[in-house]
Amino acid sequence: MSASERFLANSMDTRMASAVVNFVNSTLDWVMFALDAPSARAVVFGVHIGGHLFIEVLLLVVILFLLSQKSYKPPKRPLTNKEIDELCDEWVPEPLIPSLNKELLYEPPVLESAAGPHTIIKGKEVVNFASANYLGFIGHPKLLDSCSSSLAKYGVGSCGPRGFYGTIDVHLDCEGRIAKFLGTPDSILYSYGLSTMFSAIPAFSKKGDIIVADEGVHWGIQNGLHLSRSTVVYFKHNDMDSLRETLENITVKYKRTKNLRRYIVVEAVYQNSGQIAPLDEIVKLKEKYLFRVLLDESNSLGVLGSSGRGLTEYCGVPVEKIDIITAAMGHALATEGGFCTGSARVIDHQRLSSSGYVFSASLPPYLASAAITAIDILEENPNLITKLKSNISLLRKELSKISGITIASNPESPIVYLRLEQSTGSVKDDLRLLETIAERVLREESVFVVVSKRSTLDKCRLPVGIRLFVSAGHSESDVLKASESLKRVTESVLGGYN
Repeated sequence: MSASERFLANSMDTRMASAVVNFVNSTLDWVMFALDAPSARAVVFGVHIGGHLFIEVLLLVVILFLLSQKSYKPPKRPLTNKEIDELCDEWVPEPLIPSLNKELLYEPPVLESAAGPHTIIKGKEVVNFASANYLGFIGHPKLLDSCSSSLAKYGVGSCGPRGFYGTIDVHLDCEGRIAKFLGTPDSILYSYGLSTMFSAIPAFSKKGDIIVADEGVHWGIQNGLHLSRSTVVYFKHNDMDSLRETLENITVKYKRTKNLRRYIVVEAVYQNSGQIAPLDEIVKLKEKYLFRVLLDESNSLGVLGSSGRGLTEYCGVPVEKIDIITAAMGHALATEGGFCTGSARVIDHQRLSSSGYVFSASLPPYLASAAITAIDILEENPNLITKLKSNISLLRKELSKISGITIASNPESPIVYLRLEQSTGSVKDDLRLLETIAERVLREESVFVVVSKRSTLDKCRLPVGIRLFVSAGHSESDVLKASESLKRVTESVLGGYN
């Protein structure tokens, strides 16, 4: 047996080694026959070799080719104890957290006062378009009085989950007030806005169920979808044709499947684009294909509709046609926590099976009092919504004059979303340009805006942009200052880039 044949026999199974040798020999015989016997000799690197050496060289070429293929794996043999010890000594575990880079070291501006229409950053007053204080309730005297009275009566915390002596009468009052305002049978309070979505989705949708979700949903919803362990199918952002096609495909695919729960998950006002969901069309599709709808109203409560009751009022859809409505209270209501509202069965189910409700300490009583007061003020002052719409309209009108950027949000959205008119082709480069604009507007013009910077956990693929959260508390001069400042800085930054 030649050296090459021995190598083949050691590096692969006998059958494959024999096949390789036979193939090479038969190939060489054919070559020698075709080109006559003298051609059995060859010149390799200037050296004349005979027929048997030619076979050796050819075998080595074949061996190297096989070993270079990812699909080929030599047979495994048990490792010796010495080899195991050596591998353990050489192994370096991956770090629990990634190494810090420039992006991870980024520190956002720190506010030194309340996040109202104006705030203090580094000792300087700035116009604040970075806080979702839509109705201007931060610092409202009635909310402060409500919190002070509640603190004096109940203290700061509740020191227990709702089912374990953490339920206080003000929690029940707040749940009743929300249900009455939205026209639903019942509501349930959560201690944190994001935990509402984290918990409500997995409480209803389980492994084996189907969720059809908009590809633009924010990270809180994404996490709820992940925790549910359901089969998640995304449709194109705010595209009803895509939603219809997706529902049709799922209906056909699971036609014979029994006991399959199916949900559509959307936002009323999308945090990642400022677009408004066409709820009337979604409800028609829901009823046609027999899905349930979960609607997040975090950025529409207190904003959309003639009285601020959200997307159902805005689209003229009866609230009972929406199976589950969730919302964070940290935006228009200027408090904290979140709620889910709907039928009594929907709410009762969460009280027993929703992790964020069952295991978290209940909402601090003073925050529940603040939420009740905020809803009372909104009902008494519908002109706040009129003022907010006026500010949105004026800001959009002025920003439309800026070259190099485009307004991607809905005309009635409180989130005015600015994108680059022409992308650089790289998300990182787009972000760098937008961050430069935001930093210079803050430093040079004292206007605070925020870039839609997403964490590594956020899987949203919508284009990045600058978000301006408009408030009823902003004056006309605030709006004009922001638009003029953005115009100057944007044209300077993009002009330099071009």
